[in-house]
Amino acid sequence: MTPGRFGDERRRRIGLLGGSFNPAHEGHLHVARMALRALKLDEVWLLVSPGNPLKPVAGMAPLTERLASARRIADGRRIIATDIERLLGTRFTADTVAALRRHFRCARFVFVIGADNLVQLPRWKQWRDIARHVALAVLPRPGWTRPALAGRAAHVLQRHRRAPGGLLTESFAPHAAWCLVPAREHAASATAIRQARSGGATGERRGP
Repeated sequence: MTPGRFGDERRRRIGLLGGSFNPAHEGHLHVARMALRALKLDEVWLLVSPGNPLKPVAGMAPLTERLASARRIADGRRIIATDIERLLGTRFTADTVAALRRHFRCARFVFVIGADNLVQLPRWKQWRDIARHVALAVLPRPGWTRPALAGRAAHVLQRHRRAPGGLLTESFAPHAAWCLVPAREHAASATAIRQARSGGATGERRGP
């Protein structure tokens, strides 16, 4: 079932895995599955961004193509690909989270990010508000996990860190929690896939 922009009243634990999905790949699926299992989520939504403010437009496939790519790795039941940000008219994570909390009032959301995005988190619009209002689950990524745990965001949010099992237990806490999900690192990279197709070098950064 694809979530609609008007929301619903169902009580669910939902992981939000945002990205360009340019294209979607096995690494995205690995992250979604690990989050489902470790955090005992009901669903993970693959939020296919209409346009990432931290990424160049050059080389970005059309939204319809990227959404189709995400749907190919989703199962449509527990892992759901959606362009709900386009429907909501949001491009920044802070605005998306605020809109989803308004429209899906009974849902418990967890924003799922790679360790590379924990490093970049202080660059995101209203990043402290994001961390205050929605739980964060960080997945290890090759070369990024240690820098992420030693970085600014992890330092600022240190006292809110919890074990994965305790991420959503503090329903009325004044500040949302975050955790590092114990999972093997997956080296798949959308940039590497694109550049392998064109015969170029590899490397990737993902933003909100």
